[in-house]
Amino acid sequence: MQSHEIDYTIIGDDIQIIEVELDPGETVIAEAGAMNYMEEEIRFEAKMGDGTEPKGGGIMGLLKGVGKRVLTGESIFMTHFTNAGAGKKHIAFAAPYPGKIIPVDLSAMEGGTLYCQKDAFLCAALGTSIGISFSQKLGRGFFGGEGFVLQKLTGDGMAFVHAGGTIVKKELHGEKLLVDTGCLVGFTQGIDYDIQQAGNLKSMFFGGEGLFLATLQGHGTVYLQSLPFSRMADRIIDHAPSVGGDEREEGSLLGNIATLFEK
Repeated sequence: MQSHEIDYTIIGDDIQIIEVELDPGETVIAEAGAMNYMEEEIRFEAKMGDGTEPKGGGIMGLLKGVGKRVLTGESIFMTHFTNAGAGKKHIAFAAPYPGKIIPVDLSAMEGGTLYCQKDAFLCAALGTSIGISFSQKLGRGFFGGEGFVLQKLTGDGMAFVHAGGTIVKKELHGEKLLVDTGCLVGFTQGIDYDIQQAGNLKSMFFGGEGLFLATLQGHGTVYLQSLPFSRMADRIIDHAPSVGGDEREEGSLLGNIATLFEK
């Protein structure tokens, strides 16, 4: 096994954290700022790259990996947390918004690979490669709205991704699944990913379901989320008075007029 073998516990329901147990010398890598708490004798260091780059690969190989992370909108640095003590130690990482943490055993996946949305990765055992995958058709990127560039997690250990709302795991056996582009979290090798027009022009502009849908077909696993962060953020902005949103309470018909009588 190339990746470090880590144990873990997922704590909470809708706003979860993951607590990782590290044996002496074991390391877990995570996105910058994801750490919630850790025990004494865990040492951490921000590094350029995920630690899978071959030693002696030179600066160009390292910059190539950093460039991939820039394309996915992530920080160029990843934080490596290592148990430098003599006994088992624990460290926890927090999900960035309400939703679920999905544990993924890459050794059980075809090709040891999971493709996921660019902001889904949370943490993983050292030895996991975090790269990118370009969709083969430009239309997926220009019209799909959610991805063109996907994160590619490869290895033989545990990786953890985060998604919003409720998580649905679908097993496809050759059939086709149509998904709102924002609700797609990730999928395994063997799944063909494409974008198609969502019905006729009337449905596209007045149906409220977006202009395009992701189509997934093949043999493998698909992970879906019920509440994409972009959808939640739009809802919050719509009701934020500071940016021109609606100040009205739920169920109220008076809106701003009611506030005049409160002063």
